[in-house]
Order: sequence, then structure tokens, then C-alpha cells
Amino acid sequence: MLNIVILAAGLGKRMQSDLPKVLHRIAGKPMLAHVLDNARQLGPDRIVVVTGHGAERVQAAFEGQNELVFALQSPQHGTGHAVQQALPHLLEGDGEQDVTLVLYGDVPLVQPDTLRGLLEARGQGLALLTENLADPTGYGRIVRNAAGEVVRIVEHKDASDEERAIQEVNTGILAAPTAKLRDWLGRITNDNAQGEYYLTDIVALCVSDAVSVQAAQPGAGWETMGVNSRVQQAELERAWQREQARRLLEAGVTLADPSRFDVRGAIVCGRDVYIDVGCVFEGRVELADGVHVGPHCVLRNAVIGAGTRIEAYTHIDDATVAESAVLGPYARLRPGAEIGSQAHVGNFVEIKKSVLGTGSKVNHLSYIGDADIGARVNVGAGTITCNYDGVNKSRTIIEDDAFIGSDTQLVAPVTVGKGATLGAGTTLTQDAPAGKLTLSRARQTTIEGWQRPQKKG
Repeated sequence: MLNIVILAAGLGKRMQSDLPKVLHRIAGKPMLAHVLDNARQLGPDRIVVVTGHGAERVQAAFEGQNELVFALQSPQHGTGHAVQQALPHLLEGDGEQDVTLVLYGDVPLVQPDTLRGLLEARGQGLALLTENLADPTGYGRIVRNAAGEVVRIVEHKDASDEERAIQEVNTGILAAPTAKLRDWLGRITNDNAQGEYYLTDIVALCVSDAVSVQAAQPGAGWETMGVNSRVQQAELERAWQREQARRLLEAGVTLADPSRFDVRGAIVCGRDVYIDVGCVFEGRVELADGVHVGPHCVLRNAVIGAGTRIEAYTHIDDATVAESAVLGPYARLRPGAEIGSQAHVGNFVEIKKSVLGTGSKVNHLSYIGDADIGARVNVGAGTITCNYDGVNKSRTIIEDDAFIGSDTQLVAPVTVGKGATLGAGTTLTQDAPAGKLTLSRARQTTIEGWQRPQKKG
């Protein structure tokens, strides 16, 4: 049985926030969500989240995730005390193979491969995730004997000058046999400078019980960076974004500037993709071969076809785009937009819950909502679909090869037939027949003898 305990009870006083610390975000989602996502990749039998400050808000943030078990630590008396609160919820099966992995809600980016390495290093004993730091100030030191074996961990505040010179530090993350963990947690004391029950004290008990203590190290230093302040949060955000940029670069994506790039979810790229500066990717974004993304675009839950060009400041939200389309600059695709191949969506055009067919164009200052537009349609500047009557929404249908003149209003429900033309300025309230010119405008009149009003006084 694999149990995972996530400690998430801290106040986060240095964050200067009413929001519980583990709900502060890295790459667009709460830190605790990162820990949970990575933990789930190990296939655990039980996940216990130990909450404390803001417990109700933390639990509410993960409502509906029924596999989670929450335990309350109140008041907080240290990390050992926190894990004690999880003990009643841990599962046990055949003894030796039962293991409990302890993670931290404010150390969000420990990767699954690192955790697998820690579990493998454990053998039948205890395994610690350690790291060597140039400046280990504030961290618990890993104390080894002359044979290089781990014998104990000493917290910085309790360490001697000689111990503070040690550069190998404890990250707090460990894997232990579940039954022995129960025993050790029942034997630790709070006889230390802080009057707290340290989880790290189980190491000395482990050694005294002749149980092996192994150590593993993370694949990268940023994995074990914790967040206790806004400064550390910003530093970890940049570290993670640099890592995501590195992975894309190694996969063949061109980034105009890897330091000006944000992924807040997952991005999947084909070959020869180009991404300019200041772009933000949220949710799941798929960019096929040869996609070009201009500067300062925002893409959320989007699928973009091969060879499509997205110009600057374009926003795409829960939409799909076929191959070789051109979008922007300053275009906005809202949820439900489906853009066909070789279609054009130009500057200050908004499309919502609509289909734009192959080769069709909406190039200037238009709103298309709840519409089905066929192939090779030209929609002139300033066109809007009037799809909402204040209560209900209705659809507009524009068939293949239609031409919609500028400043046209299409009052749904309405259909424009195949090959039809609507004259500029038309307000269409009835269906326009195929292949014919339809317009609705008042006859132009010039008033003779009219004079412009003059300012009085």
C-alpha cells in the first residue's frame, strides 16, 4: 500500500494574505494542486491532506475530488505532530511493502520521477530527499557518521557551528515503512528550541532501531524550492517557466525570448512552431506543425491547426482553428468558435459559438455570435449578428459564397442563402434568398436650404 501525506496546515504569515498559503498559485494553479497532480502519477492507494489554517477554504478548493482524505491539525505543533494527525487514515496491507510518502503543500514542483527515485532508494527502510546547497542557512542538516551513513537531522536553530557548516540539507520529503512510521511518531518528543515535534527526529529513532536510512536527490534544484513569501513565489514561478521553456526548446520549438513566456497548464507543439514574446498559454493548448504565434497572445484550451498564423494580441479561449488560418492582430475567439482552414479573422473581430468555414473572411471590427458561416464567405467591416433578444439566443446561418456588406446587422434567427449579397448598411430581419442582392436602407436625400445650427451667444 502506498500512502501519501501532504502537509498543508501552515499559516503562511510572510505571504501577507488572507488566502491559505497552499492556495497561492504557481503557473496558474494552486500550489497544493501541483503536489496532488504529481502525487497521483505514483498511483497511491490513499492521499491524506493535513490542513490547519484556512482548512475550510482548502477543502472547498478541492471539493469533488473524492479520493482525497482531509485531516485537521489544530493547533499546529510541528511537522511530526502534523503527520500524527494523518495516521488514523493510513492504509496498511502486507506490512513490509506498506509505505508512506510525506510531501509538502508549499513545495509544489517535486517531479514524479524524483519521487519514484526516492521510493526506489528506500529499500525496506527510510529514505530522505536531500540536497546540497551553497548556502544552507535555515535548513535542517544531514549528519552522517564516518562511514557516510545518515545518523540524524539537526534543525538549523538547534545546530552547532560545526553542524551548520554541513551543506547537505533535508528537504523534508521522505518515504517510510508505514508501521514503523507509526511507532517512531509515537516516540518523538518536543525537547528542542521551538518546543515542537519534528518529523526529522524519526531519523535518529530509525538508526537506533537498526533500520537503514537512504538518501536520494532531486533531478533539479528548483524541484525542492519552497514558498514562504511573495518573493519566493515569484522566484519559483520564474524557475518553473524557465524549465517549461527549456523543454519546449529541446523539443524544437522556437521561443523569441524564453524569459518572456508563461505556461499555466500544458502545451503540446509540433515541428517548427514559433512563439513570440509575452505569450500566455492556459489549460491545454495544442499547436500543430508550423504554427506562428505573435507577441502578447493568450491561448486557453485551444487547438491550432498546422501553418496557422496568429498575430499580436490575439486571445483564443476554448476554440479550435484548422490549418493555414490567419488570426489577428487583436482578434478574440471565445468558447465554441470553430475556424476553418485558410479562414481569416482580422483585427477587433470577436467570434463566439460560431463556425467560420473554409476560406471565409471576417477581417475588421465585427461580432459573430451563434452563427454558422459557410465557405468562401466575405463578412464586411462593422458587421454584427444580433443573436440575443434579451431572453433567448438564436442562430444566424450564412451559406457558401455569400457576401455581407459593411455595417450589416443580421437579426437572428435569419438565413443568408448561397451566393447572396447583402448591401452595406443592411439590417436583415428576414431570410435573404440565394444568389440575389438584398438591402434595407432609406433612400438618400439632400435637404435644400438646410443650415447647420450656430452656437448661441
